[in-house]
Amino acid sequence: MEYSVSLYSFYSAIQKGELTPLGCVEKAAELGFDAVEAVDFVNFSGTQEEKKAQALELKQAAEKCGLQFSSLAIGADFLNGSDGDQEKEIQRVKDYVDIAALLGAPRMRHDITAGYKGENYRSYESLIPTLAQAVREVADYAVSQGVMTMTENHGFFSQDSDRVEKLYMAVDHPNFGLLCDLGNFLCADENPAEAVARIAPYTRYVHGKDFIVKPFYSEDPGEGAFRSRGGNFLRGTIIGHGNVPVKHCLHLLKAAGFDGTISIEFEGMEPCVDAVRIGLANLKKYWSEV
Repeated sequence: MEYSVSLYSFYSAIQKGELTPLGCVEKAAELGFDAVEAVDFVNFSGTQEEKKAQALELKQAAEKCGLQFSSLAIGADFLNGSDGDQEKEIQRVKDYVDIAALLGAPRMRHDITAGYKGENYRSYESLIPTLAQAVREVADYAVSQGVMTMTENHGFFSQDSDRVEKLYMAVDHPNFGLLCDLGNFLCADENPAEAVARIAPYTRYVHGKDFIVKPFYSEDPGEGAFRSRGGNFLRGTIIGHGNVPVKHCLHLLKAAGFDGTISIEFEGMEPCVDAVRIGLANLKKYWSEV
């Protein structure tokens, strides 16, 4: 088992000026991680050439600390992105595959779509052929760069286990797999353990995450919380401190044969360095017990 941390986990410290993106890499090594996960809006900006330079600087910082990159995570939308120009959006995602290769990351995770809104709404199932074609084209290109592409249960519209399973089957490409985020199923009001059991056979990478859940009829907790698709209140928290049955989910993944990388993606209100440190200790403990 390889333990990684998404650099997004340190985003609150970056925003406060307590850590730099490069400093987050050093902090990850100090906390005992094996690898780090880069994130587009945290680590990259500017032109493609500027992003390449940033990738090389980031890789050098990781190597200096004895770390490698487990993955690169980017946003994407094959329906609405790049002003609705799908070919342009596919090329933009391919450009990030090149960045992942420069980092030495063996995987890259990208979103699928936020879906159409309002009167233009269409069901997920009706859009699968269009989405699968775009995903397949990116996955095919990524072969040449030595990068496996993945999508995640993320973004409300593409968050349910049955939806990402259907997409995976439709793409049907050996260089494409699923990133299983243990917490994100709650954003679609889905039982995390049942959802993990469904997609475990297709899982190539895992995000360790936890949420505190309050039902929609309870008092609004205010700042720090957001609503699930069904109206429940969610707030990110330290792994093991929330309502995600993390240990149960890990048991299901191990039973399915998963022994790859699990990357902490913390997005709670607790001090991020402490949250990540405690989360790593809990993950290691739970994995050893299942």
